[in-house]
Amino acid sequence: MRLTTFSDYSLRVMIYLGTCGDRRVSVGEIASAYGISKNHLMKVVLFLADEGYIETARGKRGGVRLKMQPERVWIGKLLRKSEAGSVLVECFSEHTSDCCIQTACRLRGALHKAVNAFYAVLNTYTLADLLANRAALAPLLQISPQSERK
Repeated sequence: MRLTTFSDYSLRVMIYLGTCGDRRVSVGEIASAYGISKNHLMKVVLFLADEGYIETARGKRGGVRLKMQPERVWIGKLLRKSEAGSVLVECFSEHTSDCCIQTACRLRGALHKAVNAFYAVLNTYTLADLLANRAALAPLLQISPQSERK
């Protein structure tokens, strides 16, 4: 299974914000830390805000920060939401599948079980688990120690 870039960036944003603690940061700061496009991150930030994971504010003191406590952000649930429009194989999409063996194929059921197992494992992890090594993450993301969550 391969995650979409959108999901990858969603996780990166959440890890960055979790490492920063309660400090508001700009989308540009996150983009710069990871060396990725600010425009791509804007879509991710809007998604995360719409889903209630982060809060955004405009203006001089604006920026983004976590809205939910890291202990309440289940990684599997977040990825299911960010991957909602993505299908593993063509037959997972009933409206656009042209697979001629779909009605007799057993692979589809096996793949559904595998995907559900994938998300079940990821739902044993929270954002807090991914942030347990903040001290190692902060310098890699160029986050100063005083801005980290205690």
